[in-house]
Amino acid sequence: MAKLTMSRRSFAKLSLATAAATAVAATTAGAALAEQAAPAQEQGDVKRVRTCCRGCGKMECGVWVTVQNGRAVKIEGDQSAFASEGNCCTKSQASLQAAYHPARMYHPMKRTAAKGEADPGWQRITWDEAFQLMATGFQELIDKYGGECLTTFCGTSRNWCMQSAGGILYQLFGSPNGHSAYQICKGPRHVATAWQSGKAYSWMAQEDRPLVYVQWGGAQEMSNYDSSCRSTVNVTMQAEDYIIVDPRRTNLGKESKHWLPLRPGTDAAMGLAWTHVVIDNNLYDEMYVRRWTDAPFLYCADIEPTGFMGADPEMGFPFPVATRLLKESDIKEGGSPKRFMVYDELAGTDDAHPLRTNDPSGKLSYFDAETMLWEGETYPEAKFYESPQKNLVKGTVPGRIAYSTDFSGCAQELLPAISGGPFEVTLKDGSTHSVTTAWMEYADLCAQYAPEIAEGITGVPAAEIEEAAKIYATRIFPDSGYGNGGINYSLAIEHSANAVQNCRVFDALAGICGNFDTPAGQRGGTVGTFPEQFAMMSEAAPFKQDATKMLGIDKMPTLAHCYWGDAQHIIKAMNGDGAYRIRGGYGQSGDFLNAPNSKACFEGMKQMDFFAMCDLWFHPGTQLADVIVPAQHWMELDSTRRSQGSGGAEGAHCRCIEPPADTRFDVDISIGLYKAMGVPWALGDDPWPDATYNLNQMAQAGYGMSWDEYKEHFQKNGWTDCKEKYPVWGTYRRYEVGMMRRDGLPGFPTPTGKQEIWNTLLESYYPDERYTLPTYTEPPEGPVANPELCKEYPYIMTTGRRIPVYFHSEHRQLPWCRELWPTPRVEINPEDAAELGISQGDWVWIETSRGKIRQTADLYYGINKGVVNCEHQWWLPEFTGLGKGFDLVNVNTLASLDNQCPLCGAANARAYNVKIYKATPENSPNGNPVPCDTDGTPMIVSCDDPRLKEWLPNYEIRKEA
Repeated sequence: MAKLTMSRRSFAKLSLATAAATAVAATTAGAALAEQAAPAQEQGDVKRVRTCCRGCGKMECGVWVTVQNGRAVKIEGDQSAFASEGNCCTKSQASLQAAYHPARMYHPMKRTAAKGEADPGWQRITWDEAFQLMATGFQELIDKYGGECLTTFCGTSRNWCMQSAGGILYQLFGSPNGHSAYQICKGPRHVATAWQSGKAYSWMAQEDRPLVYVQWGGAQEMSNYDSSCRSTVNVTMQAEDYIIVDPRRTNLGKESKHWLPLRPGTDAAMGLAWTHVVIDNNLYDEMYVRRWTDAPFLYCADIEPTGFMGADPEMGFPFPVATRLLKESDIKEGGSPKRFMVYDELAGTDDAHPLRTNDPSGKLSYFDAETMLWEGETYPEAKFYESPQKNLVKGTVPGRIAYSTDFSGCAQELLPAISGGPFEVTLKDGSTHSVTTAWMEYADLCAQYAPEIAEGITGVPAAEIEEAAKIYATRIFPDSGYGNGGINYSLAIEHSANAVQNCRVFDALAGICGNFDTPAGQRGGTVGTFPEQFAMMSEAAPFKQDATKMLGIDKMPTLAHCYWGDAQHIIKAMNGDGAYRIRGGYGQSGDFLNAPNSKACFEGMKQMDFFAMCDLWFHPGTQLADVIVPAQHWMELDSTRRSQGSGGAEGAHCRCIEPPADTRFDVDISIGLYKAMGVPWALGDDPWPDATYNLNQMAQAGYGMSWDEYKEHFQKNGWTDCKEKYPVWGTYRRYEVGMMRRDGLPGFPTPTGKQEIWNTLLESYYPDERYTLPTYTEPPEGPVANPELCKEYPYIMTTGRRIPVYFHSEHRQLPWCRELWPTPRVEINPEDAAELGISQGDWVWIETSRGKIRQTADLYYGINKGVVNCEHQWWLPEFTGLGKGFDLVNVNTLASLDNQCPLCGAANARAYNVKIYKATPENSPNGNPVPCDTDGTPMIVSCDDPRLKEWLPNYEIRKEA
């Protein structure tokens, strides 16, 4: 009898090898009970299906799923999947339990109990009934209060289930108020780069193997965030140098040569300090700075900002650009507002460089943002050379690099000044003014964060800051023509009241060091035929939202240029504190647990008139729903897949096993809702087809075949290398050759056509120039901004530590995962713990003025004294009480609803002050330091808890109709 099974013990072995982490001894250890493998089967019919794992939400790891007699029994890495390099982590393995979990949602249901009851009294209904109830519930609210009274909850990108953040929000509801994890997860960097250079050029091409690997505020070796665990480990082993910038030493960080443990929330100060070192030591790419940034543009402080009608760099809608950058229209009647003036260092120096005729001084030339050409320039023919990057993954092509151009194409040779000055200019009214370059303005700002100054802000010694900056910026192989690699910055940068500015600091730093759209640099999202998000909206319905009704836009006008509603204003409006009340909503692929102050969000959801949820699981959010509908697991569906980051892969999710009979694919659920609300999904004879319609469209567009034919192609040939198939992705320095702009002209898709260190969009909205340059602002709670608060709450809390068996709020109900990591942990420096009388594994209280939670103490010298690191998005699926214990253990309940990035609204989800103390029977509810359900039952705290057995796979329940 042949067995093809993954056992609990092999899973645990894999978890330990991947994580190199030891579980906290929170309670007395015991023998694991949830260790049974799938029942042994005869060999029978066995097949291996090549597909893409979505055990987490942020990496397209290629895997093989072995199916025996129709049942998935093994998941293993696909070695041919070059972006993931055969990676197959514990979350992927645990999918064998998730797909067959007895507590999945298996049928559409409606609530019969009153809202706010822990048990909603679910009653099974048909899909037609579910669609009709949802359509009626939503339409009644739209008719009575307007579409803006509805919101959606959208989480992380399983790319086929994002309609709630797209078509459902904008086409069905007509609401601008989407509550999206995107606002705190990749979104801030995407808008920051869209406004400054090019949307999503925050992605670093890790797969290109940087020579100096900088990991800033993240631990991809644990999380598969943007790149796979295996790829991350390989990169660090092959890099010439490895730097981590993080308040805590990460698991892989022990291999780094340089660890800069900065105070949480001071990332921009550190980035500006690096930039100062780069400028002060002339380590920047001078030609790039002069030619491709707005650094040489002249700034006149004492004129009124003027400009032209621009367009949002990504969404295209018009907005008035108004800037104090000097333009031809400022110095000449009838001059163009799109010609930006520079000071020509060569003009008037000899006969070959006569004075110019643009102004009385003869020293001014210009860049024309209409034609994307410098004065008198004829743009040279593009030329390329093969990337010399080393250690590329086997089976991938190196790509081609556009040669850097200079100013030799200008009729009169030009050298725009970036330093020197100030210079004197005469305006068209005859007045004279002093001007300087945008570069000098930025250099002066960065000098305020020189290493010796930044040391006092970040807590990192000046010498270590300077050394790390020089290692990053000093080219190891200058002949390559580009820098050592980009900056792999992660979510800590975005969970900040300075989120957009943080991201702008890194975007500018990478650019000036020669790492913008270069091998291993900041490359942007992979370009292919398949979209990053599959079937996100109808092709046949218009958007109906009114952006002027977006909650919070009066406070943050740049929200109009973001891709979400503001969560904090939405939560307040749920609770009756807003311009109008949020009265209903729809959740899909996400929940409220990522919300800034998730407890306030939960309270607001209780007050909704109508709420529906599409999910795989029962969780705290479904307890408040009126209707729930069951989605399918990643092994049960077909979908396109393209690397969301710079991984460069294109492939597919292929159905491995038949789905439970009464579940549906997310796309088909969305199409059913469109039909029920009378809104077409597709053009043509059938306005409401199934998802195969969209799959066939994509396969035909990219590969000239049907979806079924493409799946056969994928099974045989594996993942597509987009650098080989798509020239636009196989080309580096696309700004040189017109591949970054919709009009095909060279340059960047910004109002000036340059990487805008001096940002004209932000200057236009904030003419006091407080955000025009990438700046640092102290965290709103901390030793500088609020020293009085620190007296009562002396510890700085960070969060978001990656856990090898969990992904955000997911997998706490999977036995293999939960027995390895049964309780939430807070990392504390052992010296702090000794002072507080806290030992390893003790339950402790973490408290702010907004509330308190409990987690278990994990003593760790890899975090500085005075800093603690809490785990995020915990909830307790074993609980039956309302909320399922999230309010007892979820750190997001402690965050402020008021502290946020003023430009995109991102929550200040970390770097705030807490106090921490031991939980005892005397200070704990139920006389028990362990969090308990409403009936007093403690949570699962060890691998021998018999409740874990209740979650073992049920292979029969899937067959029910």
